[in-house]
Amino acid sequence: MSKGYRLTASTGIHKGDREYQQDQVALLNHPRVNGCVLAVVADGMGGRSGGRTASDQVMMTAKQLFDRYAPETDDAPTLLKQLVQEANLVIKLSAISSEQEPHSTLAAFLINPGGDCHWIHAGDSRVYHYHGDRLIKRTLDHSYVQTLVENGSITEEEANVHPQSNILMGCLGTENDPPMDMHFIPQLAPGDTLMACSDGVWHYFNSTELGAALSKLSAREASEFLIEKARSRARGSGDNLSLVIVKLEQLD
Repeated sequence: MSKGYRLTASTGIHKGDREYQQDQVALLNHPRVNGCVLAVVADGMGGRSGGRTASDQVMMTAKQLFDRYAPETDDAPTLLKQLVQEANLVIKLSAISSEQEPHSTLAAFLINPGGDCHWIHAGDSRVYHYHGDRLIKRTLDHSYVQTLVENGSITEEEANVHPQSNILMGCLGTENDPPMDMHFIPQLAPGDTLMACSDGVWHYFNSTELGAALSKLSAREASEFLIEKARSRARGSGDNLSLVIVKLEQLD
């Protein structure tokens, strides 16, 4: 990480109003290289044990691959693609040995010590990049309602309350190859924030509200605030919630 920056970070997870937790979240610090981090959110589906099996496999795969990653010589996009492909394979293999149908979304971003950042996602867990309170870019969901937004049938606001907003067009563990949408940020700057989260979080906010919370609050305060606010807005029908926030702050 360039001189004069520091990373502050927080994760948050809550089972919402569901009986069990199928989301998983991790913020991994590289075992050998300072300033290199991998953030991963996985929203598991497929019955109680199926969903948790799937999200657990994503986390296990992420840890194994990141442990072997050498930032100075290895290619971050290759690592992220491997994460999707290997987790997908392991989830499919675990389905053979159980009666469940385990599936999972995946949203992950990797920050290298030099301050460049790569992200990947499959499904409707999201990655957001803000500078201050301004949204720079976010992932676009692999979902039925996103295709309706893209062809102009409905607005983003309508998509959030659409009765079929939970139908995915792609994720990990299905028969088809998972989608792998990637993005590259050449250089992060002080004032930048990255957040990965499951739909149990983003469903209850517009991008302006998220920007306000992420810019005004510390990483830890923002994760607590967003979970608490999403819980109250869900009015007793909330999904599992998981998020990870990394902020780049200027050293005084």
